[in-house]
Amino acid sequence: MELLTTTEKNSVLASMITIIGDRRKDILNANQQDRDAFTRHDGALYERLAVDSAKVDGMIQAIRTVKNQPDPIGQVRSSGVLDNGLRIENRTAPFGTILIIYESRPDVTVEAAVLAFKANNKILLKGGKEALRTNRVLVDCWHQALAENGLSTNWIQLITLDRQATRDFLKNPSQPIDLIVPRGGEQLIRFVKEHAQCAVLVSGRGNNFAYIAPDADWDHVMSVILNAKTDKVSACNALDKVLVDEATPELQLRVKELGAALRAQSVQLLADKTLLPMLEGAVPIADESVWYEEFLAPKICFGRVAGVEAAIDTINRYSGGHSAVILTADERKAFVFMEQVDSAAVYHNASTRFTDGGAMGVGAELAISTDKLHHRGPLGLEQLVTNKYYVYGDGHIR
Repeated sequence: MELLTTTEKNSVLASMITIIGDRRKDILNANQQDRDAFTRHDGALYERLAVDSAKVDGMIQAIRTVKNQPDPIGQVRSSGVLDNGLRIENRTAPFGTILIIYESRPDVTVEAAVLAFKANNKILLKGGKEALRTNRVLVDCWHQALAENGLSTNWIQLITLDRQATRDFLKNPSQPIDLIVPRGGEQLIRFVKEHAQCAVLVSGRGNNFAYIAPDADWDHVMSVILNAKTDKVSACNALDKVLVDEATPELQLRVKELGAALRAQSVQLLADKTLLPMLEGAVPIADESVWYEEFLAPKICFGRVAGVEAAIDTINRYSGGHSAVILTADERKAFVFMEQVDSAAVYHNASTRFTDGGAMGVGAELAISTDKLHHRGPLGLEQLVTNKYYVYGDGHIR
């Protein structure tokens, strides 16, 4: 595919920064129309749909951050000369064309596309119908920025297909697609993986767990659990499950205290039968399927375990492989937990809300990958590349 120079790409991004600022009112008006037309009873989806002036500022900042980052294409990862004289370099390269399928969140139309474009990929954006008006304005901004710099608007395209047409497109795309990144719930991911004919990089469900060890500092427990659950309930890095060790001193008092603090933040409590009497207002866990569920809502589930090994086993059985935290004063115990829990991000005495490109120092992110192939965790600019080998010879034959 055509390789753009760093100057060409950065010029498009500079134009985009200006255009989004100039068209702020258009973006906000389109988003208000999308919100007015929203009829689903899904608070998390509505929250992700909403764009205000601060979110527009966030889009601009994301573009500026990526513009200032080094170009990730053509970087030499390794090089050397073999005994036979062949010189071999491994260099970063674009994927080609990336299809991003996402629900709600029109900011993805900017923040995902800017990363893919800076990494020299063509981008197909399949946003949800609930954000169609906002996405159309944002993609028009992209087209304006591309045209101002003499580039084809085909670099960034918006796809508006219904479910059946999307299924047909995935099975038989009208143009080559090298990578698909679905951003959404399990149903969307399952749908894409079932029908796609190319590689799929999964941005998986959250369903994040916290394990409270008997020696945990309870001030840490209170602040970390409350932040992880209530800071942004619709985020994939929000906390859903709490495992309390049965050996916790003053177990009943501690659990009651934590439950009361969560209830004060309007969080619904669910609990297994052993903890139910300790949590005022809690309801029993209906069945095992609840342990697999990502809530994306002000709801949290409590369970009781016997030791760190049991906590690890429980998390690895039910979690989405996104984020997990141990609260303990024992660094050795924390290391065992962090080493053995099979998640993209593992924490010791810190909130799961830090599983985010910006919060982790990666910068703008395309998604949080829960895949083990290619890359795991925040997909920033440096991670949104593939590689190829450059082999230099002098008439060499084998």
